[in-house]
Amino acid sequence: MTPTARRTATRTALLWVARHALAIALALMFLGPLVFIALTAVMTDRQALTSDLWPHTWDWGNFTEIFEKAPLLTWIRNTLLYSVLATAFMLVSSIPVAYALARFRFRGRRLAFLLVITTMMLPPQVVAVPIYLIWARFHLTGTLWPLILPMLLGDAFSIFLLRQFLVTIPREYSDAAKVDGCGEFRTLVRVILPMARPAIAAVALFQFFYCWNDYYGPLLYAGTDLDNWTLSLGLAAFRSVHRVQWNLTMAATLLAMAPVIVVFFFAQKVFIEGVKLTGVK
Repeated sequence: MTPTARRTATRTALLWVARHALAIALALMFLGPLVFIALTAVMTDRQALTSDLWPHTWDWGNFTEIFEKAPLLTWIRNTLLYSVLATAFMLVSSIPVAYALARFRFRGRRLAFLLVITTMMLPPQVVAVPIYLIWARFHLTGTLWPLILPMLLGDAFSIFLLRQFLVTIPREYSDAAKVDGCGEFRTLVRVILPMARPAIAAVALFQFFYCWNDYYGPLLYAGTDLDNWTLSLGLAAFRSVHRVQWNLTMAATLLAMAPVIVVFFFAQKVFIEGVKLTGVK
């Protein structure tokens, strides 16, 4: 490479850095904690308590040791059960409601939509006590079912997002399907749902991530039964027991974060498209 070409390449690189300086700074700000967690997870017990940021020796045995000191597989199983079932139940119940609010013309439709939005403004702590007493009468406290079964009644946030997206789909598509002999259910399944995949993926990921990271709900209903603990509860207890073994705590944290990162990595395209089309800010 000639000196002129080298100077041109350097100038181009510097201009690119200058134009994307804010994005680079934000990326480093978000990636910094992840890198710190990953490096601490492979340190020894003694080095994790020092100010050193780079491991002297890479102790990969931390990732097997945490399975010996904590029932991590049980926590992962319970978290998957909670996240997958709650997401599936939410989709089954929320999609028909959003479709009805977006497509049907009936008296009280706007009032019903207003009630859905109003429930989003109600803090869950306000109704925690009466709802807990209801589930206690059914003898379901101490399990995760009080968090999963309510998803069969729909989720206000998901209904709102899906409704906002379904309104943007031209009615000509559903009208053409009805002319061909499709009923409402078949029109929803064959025509509307394939076109609404970005929005469905967005609300599904929102719900899955919420359930995976939920701490308050499992603490309230399953906190008394160790066999029904989720990762969020288990990691909190693990940190309190191994508070001086930061390498083990970071290794467990990294394993808990890995599934969410992998899911988002493979679904980021449809997720971002769904967020953009539903107008989430």
